[in-house]
Amino acid sequence: MRLLDLKERIEEHIDQISEFTATPGKGTTRLTYSQEDLQTRNYIKSKMKENGLKVKEDGFGNIFGKLEGTLKDAPSVMIGSHFDSVPNGGSYDGPAGVVAALEVARLFVENKFTPKYPLEIIALVEEEGSRFGGGLMGSRGIVGLLSNDDFRNLKDKDGVSTEEAMAKIGLDPSLPRIRDPKTMKSFLELHIEQGPILEEKKIPVGVVEAIVGLTQLEVTIKGQAGHAGTTPMDRRADALVTAAQIIGQLPQFAVAEGEGTVITTGRLNVFPNGANVIPDQVVFSVDIRSGMEKNVLNVIEKTKELIDSFNKDGIETSVEQLLYIQPKELNAGIRSLLKEKSEGLNIPYCSINSGAGHDAMVFSDYTEVGMLFIPSKDGLSHCPEEWSDSEDIAKAVQIFYEAAKSLTEAE
Repeated sequence: MRLLDLKERIEEHIDQISEFTATPGKGTTRLTYSQEDLQTRNYIKSKMKENGLKVKEDGFGNIFGKLEGTLKDAPSVMIGSHFDSVPNGGSYDGPAGVVAALEVARLFVENKFTPKYPLEIIALVEEEGSRFGGGLMGSRGIVGLLSNDDFRNLKDKDGVSTEEAMAKIGLDPSLPRIRDPKTMKSFLELHIEQGPILEEKKIPVGVVEAIVGLTQLEVTIKGQAGHAGTTPMDRRADALVTAAQIIGQLPQFAVAEGEGTVITTGRLNVFPNGANVIPDQVVFSVDIRSGMEKNVLNVIEKTKELIDSFNKDGIETSVEQLLYIQPKELNAGIRSLLKEKSEGLNIPYCSINSGAGHDAMVFSDYTEVGMLFIPSKDGLSHCPEEWSDSEDIAKAVQIFYEAAKSLTEAE
């Protein structure tokens, strides 16, 4: 296996997928069930078929490419990541992991390895939650954490439901959705670090030990619309002013909690959003993360108490918890295997924790999970400047290829 050839193929994949964006020249915007989703989906499926994989999709639109094993009805060794993006994001968050998985499958076929346990490449939808909120939708759906009713009731900011959006690009929401954990032997995910540690240490690969816990809240503030010029200040119930007062106080909760706890409001929708109209409703997100569950729970409680304290003077407040995931330690056996294979290939690595949530954390309650990080230039992610070296991705592919041969007992 020539590293240079692998590196060039990875670059071709990344360059091609990065063209499927709704914001050319302004980063990658690839929302779930959009035309850009469809273009990427077709590309991924075509590459799976080129490698002789048996391709199927589920009722969420997750994509699976399977290299059958010799053992009948055996559970799969799964490798993959997601292919959606945040608005105006980068080319590597998600696709790097899907591309790595495709290349592992290609190496299996090229080198004529036959697995005992099936090798399955997976490409997951709506990890970011940029269109329908909550995040990790594809993986949560697979393991049954997202009910059919909850999925059906999800709508984007324009009121379009998941199933309506699926139908628009020709996906079938009636296909099977939940997967029996007995069909999953293990799950491996490659991801860019999205932080500065590996680059600063000049180490090409990080073996992820644990992933932070996180919650996402959706806060709704309801007031009363009115004319910006004719409504006296003492007669107003301004939803946006109230939201601003709440949001301005949130950071202090994370600072007081310490131990790496963080809190973010990244999405704010104002209604009716007119320059000369007092806002009557504001919906905003609150993202809370920490490596320790008690910190997350403490900040949730303080946040809810603060929001509830504004429930007066014509203002109504409500909080919905869209997502809650505990901090997760990844499988010790898989971590050891990845370190062993790194050493065997003479690829330097270090142990690292993840400050971002990933599909791997969802699967970790249902199967054995391992994860590799590669460096992010300047620690940047979720922006057009996001970049990782294809040589680092290639090294991770080599590690996963060797690990997958062991896990699938390939011959």
